[in-house]
Amino acid sequence: MASSLTATELEALACSPYKRDFPLLAAHPELAFLDSAATAQRPAAVLDAQRSFYETMNANPLRGLYRLSVEATQAIADARDHIARFIGALDDAGSPQGNAIVFTRNASEALNLLAHTLPQIVELGPDDEVVISIMEHHSNLIPWQQVCTATGAKLVYLRPDESFCITDAEIKAKIGPHAKIVSVTHVSNVLGVQNNIAAIAARAHEVGALCIADGAQSAPHVSVDIRALGCDFFAFSGHKLGGPLGIGVLWGRPELLDAMPPFLTGGEMIDAVTETDAIWSPVPQKFEAGTQDAAGAFATDACLTYLESLGMESVEQRERLLAAYLCERLQERDYITIVGPAEPTRHISAVSFDVAGIHPHDVASILDMDNVCIRAGHHCAQPLLTYLGWHSTCRASVAFYNDKTDIDRLMDGLDRVWGIFNGSR
Repeated sequence: MASSLTATELEALACSPYKRDFPLLAAHPELAFLDSAATAQRPAAVLDAQRSFYETMNANPLRGLYRLSVEATQAIADARDHIARFIGALDDAGSPQGNAIVFTRNASEALNLLAHTLPQIVELGPDDEVVISIMEHHSNLIPWQQVCTATGAKLVYLRPDESFCITDAEIKAKIGPHAKIVSVTHVSNVLGVQNNIAAIAARAHEVGALCIADGAQSAPHVSVDIRALGCDFFAFSGHKLGGPLGIGVLWGRPELLDAMPPFLTGGEMIDAVTETDAIWSPVPQKFEAGTQDAAGAFATDACLTYLESLGMESVEQRERLLAAYLCERLQERDYITIVGPAEPTRHISAVSFDVAGIHPHDVASILDMDNVCIRAGHHCAQPLLTYLGWHSTCRASVAFYNDKTDIDRLMDGLDRVWGIFNGSR
């Protein structure tokens, strides 16, 4: 089939000018890394920043009055402001809501924080509903299962239509007067589709519910504007952006964060302690018990600076072209079934697929012999795959540092896999 991409677009994808910025990719030109939905590669700017923190300001933020601690404290405050600007979390005056940025270990911890604290300010009982989508990663599903088990509330699922779209009719039907919390992924890590968070949030607010957006798969790939989305909370992980492992972000409406109780307790998150009571620190420290990953926050700040130097619009455009090319190449093979939209342009980074009669684990293992890295399994989204009639799938996911050659090598590898099990084509 002829590609929908123009000759100019294909030429732009022919090679990547960015691989040299990533030490692992630069050192291994033989590697076709197509698993960025799981974790992104780290640019040198991030690795340098993390090392620089330990070499130049290695002290515990907030706890010391000496120079190193003061510098570390300011560095983390600057990182909060930068993250707020990156996701459009600005107040009415246009200033970044840095104090509304809570550092966690990852998006999973951020979502667990919400599941443990929101039910204490949003009363849930047997007559109430928590609404999620069937597309959710387990991190945005299991916590709400537990909440509903503990409170007696009902867990309601938004389900996509045959084109993998959560329609306005479905949103209106499922987010009803009994809904109290609505928590939905912005972009599916399996299907690659982008959900209409603005419409979901508007409906949630119409019935008096709070709206949470899981941005783990959107923040790395599309420009995020919290104000346009209209959600009350937004969570994502640094490592999927190209930042360090072990750092996550939760943004919340300041008045809601102020009302919520702490998730973890201990050092740093208190203003005062007596033998019988404690007074919590203000947000965000209230939610950051113990010593935080300050170097990780500092390196995440550097990651955003790197991405912004490229231009997020340019990153988004290149990744959309790469995902479209990937989808079209997969559709050339009659032994491959794409699990998700047929339209190549609807895939953001991730494209899941099945190789007829061959287990995804076998596919991934053989591809690894050719230095092609993809994901195989249920992708921490078992209810979605069950709903779609699959047990597991293969998944290739792109980032801006990929190029056409990476995808072509995947296709050569898939032909080899097919030949091993079915004879040469």
